Formats: sequence, structure tokens, C-alpha cells
Amino acid sequence: MRKRRVTALALALGLASALAGPAVAADTEHHRHPTGCQISAGGSDFRHVIYLQFDNVHLTRDNPNVPSDLEQMPHLLSFLQENGTLSGDHHTPLIAHTGNDILTSLTGLYGDRHGQAVSNSYRYYKPDGTTNSAGSFAYWTDGVADASVPAPADAAPTMVGPDGRNAPAPWAAYTKAGCDFGAVSAANTILENTTVDITKVFGAASPEAAEAKADPARAQADYVGIGVHCAQHSAVCAKGATSPDLLPDEPGGYQGYRALYGAKAVDPAITGGAAAVTSTAGKAITDPKGNPGFPGFDAMTADNSLGYVAQMQEAGVPVTYAYISDAHDQHGPTSGAWGPGEAGYVQQLKSYDDAFGTFFQRLRRDGITPSNTLFVVTADENDHFVGGAPSPAGCDGVTVPCTYRQIGEVNANARGLLATQQGVTTPFQVHSDSAPNFYLNGQPGPADPATRGFERAWSRITAVNPITGRTDTVSQYLADQAEMRILHMVTGDPLRTPTFTSFADPDYYVTAAGSDCSKPCVYLGPAYAWNHGDFAPDINTTWVGLVGPGVRHLGRTDAVWSDHTDLRPTMLALLGLHDPYRSDGRVLTEYLDRSALPHGLAGQVRAYQRLAAAYKQLDAGVGPFAAATLRSATAGIASDTPGDAAYRASTDRLTALGAERDRLAGQMAQLLDASAFGHGHLSADRAEDLAHQADRLIRQAQRAG
Repeated sequence: MRKRRVTALALALGLASALAGPAVAADTEHHRHPTGCQISAGGSDFRHVIYLQFDNVHLTRDNPNVPSDLEQMPHLLSFLQENGTLSGDHHTPLIAHTGNDILTSLTGLYGDRHGQAVSNSYRYYKPDGTTNSAGSFAYWTDGVADASVPAPADAAPTMVGPDGRNAPAPWAAYTKAGCDFGAVSAANTILENTTVDITKVFGAASPEAAEAKADPARAQADYVGIGVHCAQHSAVCAKGATSPDLLPDEPGGYQGYRALYGAKAVDPAITGGAAAVTSTAGKAITDPKGNPGFPGFDAMTADNSLGYVAQMQEAGVPVTYAYISDAHDQHGPTSGAWGPGEAGYVQQLKSYDDAFGTFFQRLRRDGITPSNTLFVVTADENDHFVGGAPSPAGCDGVTVPCTYRQIGEVNANARGLLATQQGVTTPFQVHSDSAPNFYLNGQPGPADPATRGFERAWSRITAVNPITGRTDTVSQYLADQAEMRILHMVTGDPLRTPTFTSFADPDYYVTAAGSDCSKPCVYLGPAYAWNHGDFAPDINTTWVGLVGPGVRHLGRTDAVWSDHTDLRPTMLALLGLHDPYRSDGRVLTEYLDRSALPHGLAGQVRAYQRLAAAYKQLDAGVGPFAAATLRSATAGIASDTPGDAAYRASTDRLTALGAERDRLAGQMAQLLDASAFGHGHLSADRAEDLAHQADRLIRQAQRAG
């Protein structure tokens, strides 16, 4: 977070009529995109782009008797299945958290190339060898987002590339093509806070900064969460108070562009003078104090986010990217998590479904339809539900609500457990998570005795699970820095590289609290019950839906393994755009009409698909190569042999495998990129040869594990 009774259930949910209904009709009015916005390719004239990314909304069922999140949103589910392709074989990067996952989706880059592989916060080393915490959510050009100090010791940007400079921004390809880019709480494309972001964008002596100090709540409503990055000569942006849109490190340059930052600037430009944008339910969007504007990230529920998207599109902003908050947590004055089928959860999903029903009707009236609009809908990641059995047994949540006696992630205090079980008191801090990242004071190296003793001790920590009563080993997988490189988790900022990462049993959320267990070191945390970040199939496997001109009508399919890096190149290929950098993803040609593909790619699509499929299995952070090396790394790190020989041998093997992976994957990625965007030739023989090399390297890694 940012913080089988099918027929009967279908009738109860209204699924039967929704799924049997006709596809969305073609537009009835000649709804043109703004003059100068060039998003057309392959004979398809795109007038709109609508990208929606949920926080933790699931395609598959968490309880076999309870319809999944999307099953309980039939307006969205039927729209995707009837008008395009809905894939359930889509995957996250690591770690699988909101920040990393959304930023990977927006850029087509893994965390090692956009800077936020550890999220939703991370730690960075200071000159004295200790660490401070910084937020992953910060405006794109901001530095390390640590408001606890006047000037963080780490000078790298939040979004740091491998060269230490600012990673490329996702809106630049659109604005350079003459298209305004509307951002509705899409991570780091808008201001994320009223502290460091206000200073970065407006200046420390600005009226905006003064407001943020005097009235932080009002400043959040005014400046955070909403924005429009303006094309040059934008008619929409001419109606609002723009500010410079500065991207000094952007490849190819980015001069003379401006943006509307915050609802105070955006709302007047898109509402025609109304006091506030309205939600799909017809309510003014305000914060809890009634201030018009941004209501807070958790409050970006479907009705609020979709209300902003519709308003922007209607006002002439042709490209909108939006975040939608999760449905399994309580939003508003109450807090806590729901389990599958609980009444509040079902009710909230019904409100989300209603929002989508209204949204699609509104777009259709505006002439914004699948015949002229690219819709991409996905979720940042899946979750692992932590809770006991539902009551009554067999409840479906729709006709019979479920309740849970035990619910909540199992909190584990690493500092207390290490001291009491292993006698380890080495000073450290942890980025608390189900995939905790450990930072040992002094930044010792991977082979340092302090590091090795600590890692071995952590691998042995056990806990009695208060839900199951079983004794569990808390850590399931371990990644040192050699393995983190393979998993795309080592960025261009060495100060934020953890000593090591643990992927815990997904029931557990690891913290570092007191140094003993006088207070319980293992306990339920009922405020949160949906864990992610971890290396686990129910977390790393998610979904994506594509609808629009050039998208095949395949309905529900799991025919192609993909991950979040593939979304951007697929979108850009359809839209006739390109980035000035090589993506870590591939174009999902299997889901596109051949006539919609770039000209050079259409003639060699079979070779491209063979190479692309092998490339993903080799390079993806949760693909079979990464899974094999992670198992091998875990065994090596946990080993305890004379002279640490087993660990050293394991590290040497992994380093060699990683270097060979990088060399081969780099060749494959360059060929894929050139074929899709650079008119490069890809022969079937060359594709087959590289694919065979990738297959062999994966088998080699699996044998090593």
C-alpha cells in the first residue's frame, strides 16, 4: 500500500449480465486530441491514453469461496475481457513494493536503473557509518527525501540512475510529442509531500513554502498529488498558474517546458472555474478538513481518482496516469485491514465497481472509447493475506459475510530475536518489511566477519506463529550484494545499498525494536494484514489489462510471461513514441495486432517473440534465473564452513553467473530495442542462438542452486 459456486455468486454480484453485455460501443462523436499531440502509429489514431495502476487489487482469489477483487468489479473486468486482453501471468520486480513496482511500470526500468529498488522507504549511510531513513515517494528531481535533517549527507537524487544522475522522467516522451501529461497521484510524477518537494519545486522562500509551514494540511490539498506536465504551447496549461518543469539530466534535453503542480493550479485549468473537481459519485473532492483539492493518497479511491482522470480528459489533457488506492484497507477516520469476504471489504469493492461503471459511461458520452483510446490497467503487486480461517466455514462474502478471529501480519523484532536467540548485538538498522533490508553500522563489506556472522545468525532465527502455532524460520531467502545485483537491487548510489536483504516467510513483517524480548518480539499487528515486498508467487504474480486500437481481443489469457518493465515499451510501440534510453522490457507483440506494430518489427515478429521470451526468463527479477541464483545465494550465505569456503565459492559462482547474465541480457535487450524502435534487423537464426544461450545459462544457474 502507499501506506466455486460461480453461477450463484455471479448472479449475486451482477456478473452474469455484465459479462454477457455488449462491448463498449464505438464513439459517436468526432472527439479529436489536441492539435499537435502526435500519438498515432501503425494506422491507428490514438486520441487518448488512460493508464490506471491499482494498489494491491487482485485478479485471482485469496479465498477459493470468495470472488476476487476484479470479480467483484464486473464493470472493469468485463470492459477488459470484452474489449482487449487481460493477462494473469504478469509479474513484479523485487522488492515487490508500491514504490518500486509503480516506478518500474512508469519507466520500463528495474530499480537498479531508476533508483528505488528498496521501497517504500530506504536507508542511506552517513559519514559516521550509521544510517538514516528516506522516503521513496518524492518528486522526480528531488534529492534524498529525508526531512529529519536540513541537508542529507547523501547528495544523490531520489530517482538515481546507474551514472548517479537523475533517471529519465516518464512524461517527457509525451510532452515532447505535443501531449499534456496528467498525473493523478502517479508515483513521483507529482509532489509527494509538503516538505522537501515544496522546497525543490517552488523554492524555500516561496509563498508555497510559507503556506506549507503555516498550514501543512491546506498545502497538501493545494500542491500534493495532482499535476499536469505541459506540452509546449498547451492550451490547457495556459488556463492555470504554471511553474518551470525542470529536468536538467533528461537525455536529449528538456528546456522550455512548464507544469501545473497541485490542485490549486490544476483545478482552475480543467474545471472551468468550479471550486473543486467532483468524484464519479458527484461529490466535491476535498481533504478531511473540507479543503478542495488533493484528499490524501489513501483517499485516492476509485471514485476520486477516476473523477480526476475524467475531468482532465474532458478538459483536453489527452494522456493521464493515475493511482488508485487499495480496497482491502479501511480509508478515512477508521483504520485497519479486512480479510477476504468481510462486509466492509465487499462494500468497498462495490463502491469501486460503481465508480468504474460511471466512469466508462461518462467517457463514452465524451467519445472516449476503445476505438480511439489506449487503456492500460494493472496493479502494483499482489499481496499475501495474513489471518486465520474465516467464519462461518464456506462463507463467500457476497451472500454470507466472512469474519476473522485472527487477522494481521506477524511482527518480528529482529533486534530482540537476534540478541535472545543468537547472542548477536551488532549495531544495525533495518528497513522494516516482509522483505527487510539490513544495514550494519560501519557499512562492512560482504565478506567481513561481522557481516557473515550476522547473516548466519539471522538465517537461524525462528518464531512461533501466533496464527498457526507452528515454529517458523523467519527468513526464507537471503540476498547479499552479489545476489542483489542479479535481482536489479543495487542502484547508482552506493550509500543506499543494504548490507543484505532477507525475504521472510510472507506471514512476517520484520522490524528492529528493543534489544530484548521483555516485550513480545513476535505478535500480531492487526492494522495490516496484507504483506508484500517478498519473494513469493502470491505476491509477485499480478495482472495487466490492455484495451484500444491495435490490441488483440484475447480476453482472459496467461499465454505470455511478462513483468512491469514491459508495459512502457508496449505502450510506446503502439503510440509511435520512443524513449531516448533502452528499456529493460520488451514489446508484448503477442497481445497486439500485427498491423499495429512498428514497421520494422512487424516483419520479424516471430524472431522477436522467441528472443523476448528467453530474455525475460533470464533477466527478470522474479524469473527462473533469478529464482535459481536466490536459492543458491541463500544456501551460501547461511553456510558455516572453515575459512568460510562454502560462502566464498558460492559468491564466486554467483558473481560469474551474474556477469554472464548481464553480458548476454545486454545483447538481447539491445537487439529487442533496435527491432522495436530503431529499424534494426533481427534474424531468426540470431534470435534462436541467443535464446539457446539464455536457456543454457538458466540451466547452469539451476544446477548451481
